[in-house]
Amino acid sequence: MKDDLKLLAPDEFPALLREIPDRPKQLHLRGTLPSSENKWLAIVGSRACTEYGRRALRYLVEGLRGYPIVIVSGLAYGIDAEAHRAALDTGLTTVAVPGSGLDWNVLYPRANVALAREILEKGGALLSEEKPDMRATDYTFPKRNRVMAGLCHATLMIEAKEKSGSLITAKLTTEYNRDLLVVPGNIFSEESRGTHQFLRLGATAVTSPEDVLVALGITKREGAGTLNELREDLSDDEKRVFEIIMSPRPRDELLTALDLSISEANVLLSTMEIKGLIVEELGVVRIR
Repeated sequence: MKDDLKLLAPDEFPALLREIPDRPKQLHLRGTLPSSENKWLAIVGSRACTEYGRRALRYLVEGLRGYPIVIVSGLAYGIDAEAHRAALDTGLTTVAVPGSGLDWNVLYPRANVALAREILEKGGALLSEEKPDMRATDYTFPKRNRVMAGLCHATLMIEAKEKSGSLITAKLTTEYNRDLLVVPGNIFSEESRGTHQFLRLGATAVTSPEDVLVALGITKREGAGTLNELREDLSDDEKRVFEIIMSPRPRDELLTALDLSISEANVLLSTMEIKGLIVEELGVVRIR
């Protein structure tokens, strides 16, 4: 796990973040910064999300499995944590932008420190423009919201009250000329009033993973089936690789976990990459 803190200058930022007019002067990084060649998707929403919101989020994220998409969220309670968890479970890289510095003794919220560590263990990253020892305040959250919006090609909003902080991210998304995607909610729920406000203003309604792919400019693979359908045609060794990299794993960890010689394992992984089953980026292997 890459856990050292690194200070990034603006010319080291992900490409999209460099474009916004109010970009940070610097960023602190833990972990591995995903390639800017991926499509970056921010997911925001209520800290008090409903079961509907959780189900909608997981349905949409699971449908993005195998595509070059990075999930960005704020590590907060509710939709943020659910977004990170769904990404990890689906094998997508995820980046957390907390409202605090990145020192472990101030990282906010404390209840999600274990989740933050898992994000790093599985090839993701933590980003913050705050000094490492800066505790979260009412002022730091709007600042981090602009970083999230600036990092991403699009923002997906799932449940938000009329005065939710998620609305700041949504507003900034439109100001940065990025796509704002909204999951329609229960018309009787307080948690849907903010999201429906943006739908009335012209945000794109999302009801399926395909809607997200279209917004990100990704063509759905023809004949793409479920992971279980794909597994039926795999050899036993290929199935074992898939089991190990349900969440992305560093290549050396994968080689150690396989009950094969180094040469046999390398041939197996090369063959799977040629078949389009897996991809390796910066030493991390994931399902394509």
